[in-house]
Amino acid sequence: MTIPQAVPATTSLAHALAAGPVVLDGGLSNQLEAQGADLRDDLWSARLLADDPAQITAAHAAYFAAGAQLVITSSYQASFQGFATRGIDHSHAAQLMRRSVELARDAEAAAAEHDDLPSRERWVAASVGPYGAVLADGSEYRGGYGLSIGDLEAFHAPRLETLAGAQPDVLALETIPDADEAKALMNLVRGSGLPCWLSFSIAGRETRAGQPLEEAFATVAEVPEIIAVGVNCCAPQDVLAAVEIAGSVTGKPVVVYPNSGESWDAQTRSWHEESTFDAGLVRSWIDAGARLIGGCCRVGPDAIRQVAAVVRAAQPG
Repeated sequence: MTIPQAVPATTSLAHALAAGPVVLDGGLSNQLEAQGADLRDDLWSARLLADDPAQITAAHAAYFAAGAQLVITSSYQASFQGFATRGIDHSHAAQLMRRSVELARDAEAAAAEHDDLPSRERWVAASVGPYGAVLADGSEYRGGYGLSIGDLEAFHAPRLETLAGAQPDVLALETIPDADEAKALMNLVRGSGLPCWLSFSIAGRETRAGQPLEEAFATVAEVPEIIAVGVNCCAPQDVLAAVEIAGSVTGKPVVVYPNSGESWDAQTRSWHEESTFDAGLVRSWIDAGARLIGGCCRVGPDAIRQVAAVVRAAQPG
């Protein structure tokens, strides 16, 4: 498999992370729902790539307006297998995946016309969700799919190649629940030259599949394509320890974007309990080594606006 390299950037994301923290967006699905989109579908936000792409651009724009410097595409749950269940053939599915990057670029271009950020201080990350996300049964919060590393490579390779061909600035290998799936992804991106980050879905100090974080982070430590490593879609209270472990094991910049702290019920497709996301925690994450900071599910533009304020206050100089 040949993975095309990303668009060259005057200020690359890796260089920006070396200089200080960068603000990520928040949850795409909750913003789409706030805009009135119906996501009661196994394809989740990926359905809108075909049915209502303007909603996706508007959601990205809302996060740029809130102070995000980087947005993550709507390809998290997009796969050739998932689209095939809707009668969408391989060629059209690839077109829809590439569209996810184009829509984020459209929002990026619009943002450039309305604020004073230097033109290359915004980025687009192409989302590569875990195998479990495609099952739409909550498996991304369990891992342990019963597949071999080779099976996982075969699943991910066509998506990686397609999304990389759309020339995002970085690939977001995100919500990975299992160190074995991380190994499969590393086998695919190693040697490609394409900047990526990898973030695990965790519970406490373990992956969702139950592996110690020290072991999980070690799987990506020696892969130069990985420009940041960390956690996402986890409880906010689990972030600080994960940042410290990720930094000590890998020596790389750390990416963190927890969810609201509520609990997801995959059967009823609904959230329960109270939000515990607090932008006041962000400074402690930065002090521990976090450099890409945002939110995941149920963390909206208002929260990202608060995160951006903390990040600006922490910028050197």
